Amino acid sequence: MRDSSASASSASLAVPTRFDGDPDRVALVVPGVGYSPARPLLHFASGVLRRHGWTVQELWWQVPDDFRQFTEDERIAWVEWQVGRAVNAEGGACRLIVGKSLGSLASGTAADRGIAAAWLTPLLTFGHVARSLRRAEAPTLLIGGSTDTWWDADLAASLHHDVLEVPSADHGLELPDDPVGSVEVLRQVVSRLDRFVGSFGRVEEGGGRRRMSHGK
Repeated sequence: MRDSSASASSASLAVPTRFDGDPDRVALVVPGVGYSPARPLLHFASGVLRRHGWTVQELWWQVPDDFRQFTEDERIAWVEWQVGRAVNAEGGACRLIVGKSLGSLASGTAADRGIAAAWLTPLLTFGHVARSLRRAEAPTLLIGGSTDTWWDADLAASLHHDVLEVPSADHGLELPDDPVGSVEVLRQVVSRLDRFVGSFGRVEEGGGRRRMSHGK
């Protein structure tokens, strides 16, 4: 598949895209269509991860100009290729993915590789995402707003994952015409992320494999 974003990725940005912490615990921060890692939800998610000692790798991309004409399968393939390449680059140390919206199309990658994930406003109405989340065994957190058209409250409740649904919040996890209330929603989301990330322990040896402990 052609790489439409690599040439315009971190090399052309003036902001850092990697924050070094524990080399055995790398978290990949995955954006949405226009929601970059600099936007509030992902910016503070990165801060939470760094506070808990993780190495954070932000994935910056620019979707192709004709992305709207992509079929659903083509969109999934594009996202999975972007995320899969970033995961592979960590040599087995990527143990958590934090993704916004479009990034949740990589939920199959997380499920297949046994990588824990926190999905912010995941596209639950996409069959691929729903199927991937049903078979995901690694710890997973789902956060969405009740008025988000891509959020499915019944599906989220039927899964065995940790779920936070924010009443009246939209796809940006904001409250329309209520900036002060939206800041409170941000605080609530960051607090839940902090609790989720804090539930992971250190990477330990066991059975010839390196595993990360997790306790709710």
